[in-house]
Amino acid sequence: MISSTRLGFWYCLRSVIIAGALFIGTNYAISVAIVYQFSHPQVLSEADAAIVLGAAAWDKRPSPVFRERINHAIHLYRTGKVKKILFTGGSPKPGFMTEAAVGRRYAIRNGVDANDIIYENHSRDTWQNLVNAQIIAEDNDLNSFIIVSDPYHLARANFIARDLGLHAQVSPTPTTRYTATQSKLRFLAQESYTLMMYQWVKYLARFPRLIHMLSTKIL
Repeated sequence: MISSTRLGFWYCLRSVIIAGALFIGTNYAISVAIVYQFSHPQVLSEADAAIVLGAAAWDKRPSPVFRERINHAIHLYRTGKVKKILFTGGSPKPGFMTEAAVGRRYAIRNGVDANDIIYENHSRDTWQNLVNAQIIAEDNDLNSFIIVSDPYHLARANFIARDLGLHAQVSPTPTTRYTATQSKLRFLAQESYTLMMYQWVKYLARFPRLIHMLSTKIL
């Protein structure tokens, strides 16, 4: 016969696994809802600048994803929603134009005054995009922003901007290369997972001693 101690252990283990699965599932479902909510256009107030989050550039040409972000920022500029455009993004390889420089070049060729364009050349991800944008903005006395990116990317960008203390709205590109249902679902799932992990890491960062203890035990 199986002892009551062993039965109790397996019962507790099963309860912990079920509780953990429910916790993760609930967190993920909430992230999906938030990502979906932020993917829709909002009523925008005027702002000092549009922050265009970086995306791939092909030599001197923006990729289709990046081009749509730039076009949307240009639209906000032409309609008077923003006075400046702030491009972000470094270069994936030495010797190539940075994403920000490609965005600037494209915007000037489409009628944006070069004096109304600001850019930073070093960021490699969304967090760095916004951290560096904040530094450049402070140097240029810019205080309010509209962040431009693909629809499902904006929830995470909004949370990062809020954590950095940026006074920012978000505005999704009206068109995106993620048009097929399968592509949309994959992008939604990816961004929901990334947002969830960002929230967890941010929460755990409040307890550095706990993180140190866990890492010590694991390592």
